[in-house]
Amino acid sequence: MTLDFERDAIAPFSPSNCSAFRCIVADPPWKVKAGRDLGGYVVENGKQVWDGTHQAARDLKYPSMTLEEICALPVAKLADENAHLYIWTINKYVEQTYAVARAWGFEPSTMLVWAKTPFGAGLGGAYGISTEYVLFCRRGTLPAKGRVTGTWWNWKRPYNEAGKPQHSAKPEAFQTMVESVSPGPYLELFARRKRHGWASWGNELANDVEMPNEKLSD
Repeated sequence: MTLDFERDAIAPFSPSNCSAFRCIVADPPWKVKAGRDLGGYVVENGKQVWDGTHQAARDLKYPSMTLEEICALPVAKLADENAHLYIWTINKYVEQTYAVARAWGFEPSTMLVWAKTPFGAGLGGAYGISTEYVLFCRRGTLPAKGRVTGTWWNWKRPYNEAGKPQHSAKPEAFQTMVESVSPGPYLELFARRKRHGWASWGNELANDVEMPNEKLSD
């Protein structure tokens, strides 16, 4: 298998200013649908009615990656021998996230939960999904800077200019919490915006680091 970052719309990388990060946050582009495009009129029994629940799932607006491709990323080469890793994940991929952590050279430690206030119909079938997860992982023996009581938070969703929740956007409060627990230097993978004091890598901004072995093969 060859992982071609240009094929997957991952932007070219600029030279790294740090080769050993002690804290890495990653939000992998899991292969999922974006959910229903709610709202619209349909015809039922000859009558036009408003349908808010049965629209088809949409494709994501950004490129996704397979589990194999995510596991193949050489994240271990960017991390210090003593480091912390936070991997964002979703209900469908919780089990697979443990495999990703180990493929990247880390041992899973604690599952953290973002308990979002339900909004509209949302994703899911019998149960509307209103949680996202972060798997906290360790490599080596890096001590924590501080301790946080609890493993779930009801952070407010990031909203766009139209007043609607931004798909896949994560709350700034999360990384503020990470900074209180994990020492830097810090790296965010699959970043969507710059954060002060962090190096970034993603396809929506200018990158600060170079991913080792841009072309990978089994």
